[in-house]
Amino acid sequence: MTSILGIDAAWTLHKPSGVALVRNVSGTWECIGLAPSYNAFIDLGKGVNVDWTEVPKGSPPDVTQLLDASTLLCGERVDVISVDMPLSTDRIDGRREADDQVSREFGSRKCATHSPSRERPGELSDQLRRDFEAQGYPLATKTTPLGAAHALIEVYPHPALLSLCPSKDRLMYKTSRTRSYWPELSLAERRLKLLEEWQRILAALRKNISRIPLDLPDSATLTLSALKRYEDALDALVCCWIGGEYLVGKATPFGDAAAAIWIPEL
Repeated sequence: MTSILGIDAAWTLHKPSGVALVRNVSGTWECIGLAPSYNAFIDLGKGVNVDWTEVPKGSPPDVTQLLDASTLLCGERVDVISVDMPLSTDRIDGRREADDQVSREFGSRKCATHSPSRERPGELSDQLRRDFEAQGYPLATKTTPLGAAHALIEVYPHPALLSLCPSKDRLMYKTSRTRSYWPELSLAERRLKLLEEWQRILAALRKNISRIPLDLPDSATLTLSALKRYEDALDALVCCWIGGEYLVGKATPFGDAAAAIWIPEL
């Protein structure tokens, strides 16, 4: 049995982070844990179900508790940690070779990377990497053998979704960008378009991962801030899917010996 912990990690402490856990049994991936925050995922390991109507809270990632919850949920040590956040064995002071390579390759498809800095994610990223390394999950870089288990990998959902949901350009699924996606539409109409895009992503994920415990809202009455928790959960699931592609050798590292962003084959 193989398991992957996916984390859509916020770059600041006051924002919540989506977390997903999947395992592969006899060649089939299934989701056994999904939450809109670190604390909600840790509570899952204690048998507390996620309340998706509750506002998720941001908090520092407690790696020990996250791994303990994962072990309780799947009955074994996690094989890969797949994280959507800039990570490096060197201090991150700005754009890395990994960011530049991904942007050169996918910028024309509107999937260039955001620019990290000393402040964002800064020490949050460094501490997360150190904590996972201390637990036996060193960061996988350009020099890491493809598919090596017990590794921490950095991923980026935008270019990955080009493969998962075959598309020419970046999918329009971010709550913070609905006005730029559809400037001519009303807020209610933009929310409906957003939900349609999420349904498309969730349908594609369910072709690869069974038993995903996520029911998307069926109306556009929720505020964009209330909808954000579903976006974070979807990104965490995409992180898991990328981790699965990495394990079977179908992902490419963009970067160098200090940092690499793993992108599935298109």
